[in-house]
Amino acid sequence: MASNTTPLWLFDLDNTLHNASHAIFPAINANMNRYITRVLEAGGHPSDEAAVNHLRRHYWMLYGATLLGMVRHHGVRVQDFLDEAHLFEDLPGMVRAERGIGRWLRQLPGRKILLTNAPRRYSRELVRHLGLHRHFSHHISIEAMHVHRQLRPKPSRLMLRKLLARQKIAPRRCILVEDTVENLKSARELGVRTAWVTQYLAGSQAMLMHQAGQRVRSRMPSYVDVKVKSVRQLPRRLGKLGALR
Repeated sequence: MASNTTPLWLFDLDNTLHNASHAIFPAINANMNRYITRVLEAGGHPSDEAAVNHLRRHYWMLYGATLLGMVRHHGVRVQDFLDEAHLFEDLPGMVRAERGIGRWLRQLPGRKILLTNAPRRYSRELVRHLGLHRHFSHHISIEAMHVHRQLRPKPSRLMLRKLLARQKIAPRRCILVEDTVENLKSARELGVRTAWVTQYLAGSQAMLMHQAGQRVRSRMPSYVDVKVKSVRQLPRRLGKLGALR
């Protein structure tokens, strides 16, 4: 259990610890599209490529996860959607990541928790492939993000508040490391420190935001304590994180 004097790091996975935009995100989007097409066809709704792409992007922007929109508006089963969206013929062959991530994680004081909106099976396989599983005391995937029996993935403040309470740690002693600014913003509203990883902003998330008519941020928002290109820079930026003082 983390104490109030020991920092707790919450690490995102995709496009934070590895380059998901290279091959994994495009495959997930294609898998989602196939699933959404079947659901729309079964409901008698327009299911052409433009309609499917619009729905996937719209739910992602509205709820923070396409899954939530599909559950809320189409009654799909959570596990069915997650399983089909994360079907890969060769996940290890799709991974692109920097070398030395484990060394940089070891240089950060305190405990680390993996906090990802990705499903358990996919994220565990990926973290083991990267050789990073030993660095995290807990692995929290989207299936574990329930509050009052409702699925509340990032950027849910309710979910994050529940996590901090379980860990018995003050928000100011916690640092969220993320590529998604919406998640960082909700964390800061609770008093959590924030580190923004930007090296994959030119990837699929940025393309999705552009297609949805939203401007991709490049400047550091006021709710971000540290902006880094890569997690390798975090050990050199500890002085900027007030949670560690």
